[in-house]
Amino acid sequence: MKKILFVATVPEHFACFHIPCFKMLCENGWEVHAACAGTGDFDFCSRRFTIDISRSPLDPSNKRAYAELKKIIDNGGYDIVHCHTPMGGALARLASRDARKKGTKVFYTAHGFHFYTGAPFLNWAIYYPAELMLSRMTDLIITINKEDNERAKRIFKNTETAYIHGVGCDTSRFGKLDAAEKSELRKKYGYGDDEKLFIYVAEQNKNKNQSMLIRAVKKLVGDGINARLLIVGADNFGGQYKALAEKENANVDFLGVRDDVPSLLKISDIYLASSLREGLPLNVMEAMATGLPVIASDNRGHRELVEDGKSGFIVKPDDFLKTAEYAEKLIGDKALYETLSNGALQHVKTFSTENVLGELKKLYGI
Repeated sequence: MKKILFVATVPEHFACFHIPCFKMLCENGWEVHAACAGTGDFDFCSRRFTIDISRSPLDPSNKRAYAELKKIIDNGGYDIVHCHTPMGGALARLASRDARKKGTKVFYTAHGFHFYTGAPFLNWAIYYPAELMLSRMTDLIITINKEDNERAKRIFKNTETAYIHGVGCDTSRFGKLDAAEKSELRKKYGYGDDEKLFIYVAEQNKNKNQSMLIRAVKKLVGDGINARLLIVGADNFGGQYKALAEKENANVDFLGVRDDVPSLLKISDIYLASSLREGLPLNVMEAMATGLPVIASDNRGHRELVEDGKSGFIVKPDDFLKTAEYAEKLIGDKALYETLSNGALQHVKTFSTENVLGELKKLYGI
C-alpha cells in the first residue's frame, strides 16, 4: 500500500480544500496521513499528526515543528510528501531532505506565490529567494494559475512543474434557481424581489478590499437602484468596513461567518470580488457555479476565472465607479445578464472537483 503525508500550516486548509483528494486516494488503495497545527480529525485520513506550525517564519515554535516533522517523515516510509501553505510547505521540504535520498517524492502546491506581477518589492526580496532555494528540495511544484505556472517553469528549471485547475469546486452544492424558487428563498431571508442583492464571501481584511464594494453600492443607491451588499465572512479588520458603511450610509449587511453560503449565493443577483491579490479563489468559483455574473478586481486569480465580457467583468481594484457602471449594465440588460450567467456556469466546469481530481490522479500516477 502506498503512503502519502499531507502537510499544511492550519487544519482549515485540509478541511476546506482537500478531503475529496483524501477520499480519492483512499479509494485507490493509498494510506493517507496529515500533519498540521490545531486539533480535530479528517475524514479519509488514517493518521493525523498535530504539529505546532506557526504562520510566522520568526516564531521559535517552528524550530520544534521542523524537528517533529523530520522525525515523522524519516520514519514514515512515505512515497509522497505533499505540502501546502507557505510555512507548512517550507518546513516539510526542509524536513524531507533525507527521505528524498531514499526515494520519497516531495510535491508542493503553490496556492499563489507571494511574488507576482505587481507585488511589493519586499515580497520579491523575501519570498522569491526562499522559494528558489526550496525548489531544489522539491520534485514537483504544482501551480493553480497560469501566471504562477509560467513563472515556475521559467525560474525553477531544476524542478518539474505542473498546472491544475485549483483545489476543485463541488458544483453539485450550488446551481441556479428559477425566478419562483429564488423569490421563495429570498422571503425566508427577509429580502424582497425588488432588491438587487450583491454578495462577496471573504474574510474582512486589507487585501480583500471591501471598501471598494461599499462605495460601489452607495453609488448604485445614489443612482436610484434598490441595491444591497451582503458581506459574508469573519471580521479580521477591527470593524473598519462596518464603520465605513455606517459613515457612508451604505446598504450593507455584515453577515459574519455562515454555513449557508450556497443559499446566500442563490438569493443574490451579482457577485462582487474586490481583493488585491488572489491565487485562484474558491469563493468566485462557487458564485459562478450558482450562475452569478462576477464583477472582479484585476488580479491573476480573478483573470483566471472571470472571462471579461463572457462570464463577468474585470475592473481595477480601486475603481468603484466602473464596478457600479457594470452592475447597472447587468441590471438593465436581461439578455446580457443571462449570457454572462450561462457563461459562468459553463466556464466553472473546468474547475470542478471531478476535473481537478482527474488531474491529480495523473500527478500521483494513479
